[in-house]
Amino acid sequence: MKTFESLTEREILALAISLEEEDARIYEDFAAGLDENYPEQAAKFREMRKEEDGHRHRLLELYKSRFGDHVPHIRRQDVRGFVDRKPVWLVRPLGLKTVQKTAETMEVETRRFYEAVCRRTTDTGIRQLLGDLAEEERNHAHTAEQIALTKLSEDETSRAKRLFVLQVIQPGLAGLMDGSVSTLAPLFCAAFATHSSKATFLVGLAASVGAGISMGFAEALSDDGALTGRGHPWARGTVCGLMTALGGLGHTLPYLIPNYKTATSIAVCVVLVELGIISWVRHRFMDTPWASALFQVALGGALVFLAGVLIGNS
Repeated sequence: MKTFESLTEREILALAISLEEEDARIYEDFAAGLDENYPEQAAKFREMRKEEDGHRHRLLELYKSRFGDHVPHIRRQDVRGFVDRKPVWLVRPLGLKTVQKTAETMEVETRRFYEAVCRRTTDTGIRQLLGDLAEEERNHAHTAEQIALTKLSEDETSRAKRLFVLQVIQPGLAGLMDGSVSTLAPLFCAAFATHSSKATFLVGLAASVGAGISMGFAEALSDDGALTGRGHPWARGTVCGLMTALGGLGHTLPYLIPNYKTATSIAVCVVLVELGIISWVRHRFMDTPWASALFQVALGGALVFLAGVLIGNS
């Protein structure tokens, strides 16, 4: 890697051309990644890409007038001092906030490069052009910041909500339902069979953790999100696994109370709260009518609870 101070004016212009070309391609990748869910934001990134192309053309014209047609291939990673960029534009679906923050960082870094060049170059033409570009990059950084603050349109808000439901709510709800309902049978079976809070707690803990691991892997391996748009499989699996374990632990923790009757009473109350939360989530995000959500969740929970009690008393 070369140091910034060792670059000649020819190499500085070649590097600037490379930077503008790379930034333009990244902005086009951003736009392509945002087209489906954030078309208005994608259009703004395409405008920024056009401006970066304009910068590159101006730099090329100046380079040719000074040094001829051949432009050496100097990249940002060949010069010490530039920050490595993570390839967030390769991830699908793109996260809007991540893209906006990355764009702002890119523009600030390029502006600082131009400002540093202006302080050390003696060529008035190069100094003037790079000074102008530094100011334009400053405006780009402000534009990237404004994109982050722009209120989404109704269509974009609807798409964002759909992605949130697909990537977070659905796997989380599946996990919470499984953890809250499926662990009822072994937990209350242990409670009525042993009359021991400690034994019941251990059964509930094992059932919750085991169910969390199982559901997490099942969700992660169900699909890779490429066609369904459900996001990264391991992110979904993590959400689903954690919510499954949380759903089971909610009515397991009361059995830390030594008196199993008191613990069971509290556990039943916790179960009712859990079922109410599940019903609310289904109504709020899955557009399920309140009556239907309450009936379905309550019926499933009651059947599993009765199964545990009957088996525990047998």
